[in-house]
Amino acid sequence: MPKKFLTSFCLSFIEENQKAIVMLLLLISMTGAVVGYRYYRHTREDPEFCTSCHMMQEAIKTWQVSKHRDFTCQKCHIMSIFEQNRMLVAFVVQGNKAARQTHGRVSPWGACKECHLSEATQGSVTLSRSYGHAKHVFMQNISCSKCHTGTLHTFLPNEQACSECHKDKHIHGMGMEGLSCLKCHSYGEKAPKMISNEKCLACHKNFPLKGIMSSLKCFDCHHPHGQIKPSSQDCLKTCHGNEARVGQHNLHMTKARLSCLDCHKAHTWSIGKKEAKNLCNKCHALKDPATFIY
Repeated sequence: MPKKFLTSFCLSFIEENQKAIVMLLLLISMTGAVVGYRYYRHTREDPEFCTSCHMMQEAIKTWQVSKHRDFTCQKCHIMSIFEQNRMLVAFVVQGNKAARQTHGRVSPWGACKECHLSEATQGSVTLSRSYGHAKHVFMQNISCSKCHTGTLHTFLPNEQACSECHKDKHIHGMGMEGLSCLKCHSYGEKAPKMISNEKCLACHKNFPLKGIMSSLKCFDCHHPHGQIKPSSQDCLKTCHGNEARVGQHNLHMTKARLSCLDCHKAHTWSIGKKEAKNLCNKCHALKDPATFIY
């Protein structure tokens, strides 16, 4: 009897208060949705969420002074819903015992390309406009972590990483042995190649910027990974193959056994009357340099 009475009472109560019950359910649903959305935003966009379960003081400090300080933690440290729930279950079951996760040091490297393709800049460099990045990232599909360090929000290039792939690219001679690869190879978007004349001239000063051969790149003649100082054979094989048949060149090269660089001094090259006074008379009486080419 009490059971029938309770059932009858409940049905009567529901029938009499349908509108109120519907409004209450809608209110609960909306409140749940708002709370759920705010919690979702908190977990996905608020760095404070990260500090709730990690000892993050040192990491937060380095993030605040890094170039990525305008981006939230979750922009790079991405967790899927599956991984979030897996870590939650692991925490409930195992307590403070660390659970294996990827969002700390694995997934951030995959997030680099999300920004560094066209929108955000890497310093002043974007991947698509930098020859070095375009070649390594797009053509060779090399991971960012292969070349960059990732110690507490510092992503400087790892200058030792180059030699892991380019084992044969050693620097030879003329005081350049101690230089790292990145001292010469540019990854900036302003450099059409990974090496520019500006890079060379930053150290090697007082060279003429105009005149004969000034349009050539330094590395057209100098090869830091091979023979850094060009020889006469390099001149003849690369550009000046016909010079031996012009004027008195052949005579000087065969009988006098002179090389190109004996007469044509590096970065000056041309021989006029001024240069001839201290050059030609070492071997014979001075003659007008103009007669040399006939």
